[in-house]
Amino acid sequence: MTERPPQRTPNRQLAALISEAGFSNAGLARRVDQLGLEHGLDLRYDKTSVTRWLRGQQPRGTTPALIAEVFTRRLGRRLSAQDLGLDACAPVYAGLEFAASPEEAIDIVGGLWRKDSGSHAELRKIAFTPAGLVVPSRDWLIGRADDRVGRGDHGPQAGRVPTQGRPAIPRQRKEPERGVGAKVTSGDIAALRSVGELFRALDHAYGGGHARQALVRYLEHEAEPMLRGSYGEQAGRRLFAAAADLTRLAGWTSYDIAAHGLAQRYYVQALRLSQAAGDRAYGSYVLVTMSRQAVYLGHGREAVQLARVAQQGVGSSAPPVVQALLHSVEARGHGVLGEVRACTASMVRAERALETARPGDEVPYWARFFDEAQLADEFAHCHRDLQQYRVAAQHAERSLQLRAPGYARSRLFCRVVLASSRLGLGELEQACQLGAEAAQAAGEMRSVRAVEYVRDFERRLEPYRDAAAVRGYRDRVAALG
Repeated sequence: MTERPPQRTPNRQLAALISEAGFSNAGLARRVDQLGLEHGLDLRYDKTSVTRWLRGQQPRGTTPALIAEVFTRRLGRRLSAQDLGLDACAPVYAGLEFAASPEEAIDIVGGLWRKDSGSHAELRKIAFTPAGLVVPSRDWLIGRADDRVGRGDHGPQAGRVPTQGRPAIPRQRKEPERGVGAKVTSGDIAALRSVGELFRALDHAYGGGHARQALVRYLEHEAEPMLRGSYGEQAGRRLFAAAADLTRLAGWTSYDIAAHGLAQRYYVQALRLSQAAGDRAYGSYVLVTMSRQAVYLGHGREAVQLARVAQQGVGSSAPPVVQALLHSVEARGHGVLGEVRACTASMVRAERALETARPGDEVPYWARFFDEAQLADEFAHCHRDLQQYRVAAQHAERSLQLRAPGYARSRLFCRVVLASSRLGLGELEQACQLGAEAAQAAGEMRSVRAVEYVRDFERRLEPYRDAAAVRGYRDRVAALG
């Protein structure tokens, strides 16, 4: 007598959500396939696949997370695999969630730090998804401020309520030396700030790969226990602000080594931590950083949208330097898209804003880097992208004259923009000289972006590959090893 296969329970949760979303079975399968392509997956599901899921079959691998993301985008609220009656799986979207509460934000970002500091290399290979920018930036813009962030003896979260509906990243680590629940002092928060300045200086001078892993381990072993410690409302806001800054920096250094999906997750979490800090202006800076990554990856439309959300979020009361920063980043997005008129208008707004800045203005620490040298750098990139090479060269030269030596990577980028502009003007020998200087500087850094800038210049040299100047350039670069 043959055994019957085990009876499956129909998935009523999935059926209800399909009805709410207005999907057909074929339509849901098509959207899952399309989302899979964003992550380099060839899934090939069809309406029969969805029928099997509805009858109780569990899809394997990363598919449950992809299905959940399809419904998240359609319905405009974050849904997990469990919400759909599906088994939890590899956290493809772990870190892209915009947490509903400060406590949940600690859980998500803490899981991200722990996984990144371990030997989980797949997290660094995960793909950047432009669609993953929409929900977090929207939630930040329209979300309500957190009423309370205090913990322990000072706040309502001493008895922790487990978060619902989120796939947790498993904890596999030794307990940190700092006891969970310990009181957080002003000195603790000052230490976080000092560490941020140290890692920022290393990043500017030597590239994100130089100390990125040390920064992530610091976040895991020092910042997370503080966030799970005991603090009142005022200290809590300052603590979340310091954690947001370090998390954004972890994203920035990840971006610099081309771990783009991981960087995107750090940015989303930094955005959420800035909301817990009650620091709207810093949230706009995180969005600016996200916009820069979108520009680098060629997603101009998303870059413009992020810059505009940042502008809406802070309004017209932000200091002139911040306004200039926000408009210049929007200009970069328009430049990538080749939108001359919109790019020019944004550049004009940025220039006018910076002109109104005065020495006595109170400028946030994170915006103090934005000066005439940085503005000229932004303009050089914009004009280069618009193929307006003479103006691009003028701005690039001005930026290099004004830029401090400590910003070695920024100077390298600007030198490549100048080299590309000289090439566009037909000045081959000058272009190759500048390109060789940039290549030498790139060899002294741990920065994938620096290498990619040089490679972009070399691609532009291809039409002239037989010229003596180009052969000389290649010989010089080859000698660098």
